[in-house]
Amino acid sequence: MAIGSGLGAQVGIAAESSYGVYTAPTRFVEFTSEGLKFQKTTAQSSGIAAGRLVDRSSRRVVTTVGAAGELAMEVFTRGMGVLFQALMGSTVAPEQQEETDAYLQEHLLADTFGKSLTVQKGVPLTTGVVSDFSVLGCKIISAEFSCEVGGMLTVSFELDGKTVDETQTLAAPSYPPMAPFHFGQMTLRTGVHGAEVARSGIRKVSVKFERPQATERYYANAGGLKAEPISNDKVKITGSLETDYTETTLADLFVSDAATSMVWEFAGAEIDEDYPELFRITLPAIHLDESTPVVDGPDVVKPNFSFTGLDDGVNPIRLDYQSTDTTL
Repeated sequence: MAIGSGLGAQVGIAAESSYGVYTAPTRFVEFTSEGLKFQKTTAQSSGIAAGRLVDRSSRRVVTTVGAAGELAMEVFTRGMGVLFQALMGSTVAPEQQEETDAYLQEHLLADTFGKSLTVQKGVPLTTGVVSDFSVLGCKIISAEFSCEVGGMLTVSFELDGKTVDETQTLAAPSYPPMAPFHFGQMTLRTGVHGAEVARSGIRKVSVKFERPQATERYYANAGGLKAEPISNDKVKITGSLETDYTETTLADLFVSDAATSMVWEFAGAEIDEDYPELFRITLPAIHLDESTPVVDGPDVVKPNFSFTGLDDGVNPIRLDYQSTDTTL
């Protein structure tokens, strides 16, 4: 029996071979909150019959179903690859680094069609019995990464799902040894791509990927279930840099509106010599949208710079993840 509260909950994830087909979880994530919910559209027959004052219960029907919600967690040094692949879109196989125990995953930005997940959540009753809710056909609509002074690197995924299946067997969770990435491991560099320079005064960084998709693809002959969402707009990449005003580089870039490459990186413990646990986002071209520093009192000047990530025409937008995981 589990603990009869959120302490007994679990979330398991697996990549699906076909959209919306249940796949038993292969990874179990340590999440901070989830909001995945079954959705339904109902219709009520309202025909008039002599003397009837209330519509008949038997005439209420469910016309379409779906699922949606958020999944929030810290970014850990293992077990995150299946989520990163569903976000970024490219098909990834961890590549062993020389003859070490380090395996690098290179997630390049690509279309996400064919990249769906089964997300199985276990929700405890107060009795300690854990209910299974397997959300099928999960597509990542957006993901926002963030880290600030004294904090962990966190991510919040927005998911769209095909349906919820409550008939599956709840998988037994297992959690390999792992650690969270955190502020003490963070570096932020900007400059010429491949030769970026560390910026000083950085206090908080956030990066958000938005993957617009047609999530209302309901057609006849499908029993009220949607077809796999497809991309219906360009990817939007935005973020912010909260700083102390220790140098003029970012302010100058805002004024000039020049592009600069940005590398946001977390290097953890060494897996082997020269191969640390690693999380890194590379945006080859960002433009700062605001703003010049202002003095609003006697405290240290703290400009906040928002930015937009764009395609530089040469180098890929990418997310690199190095761990001891030999598979996603």
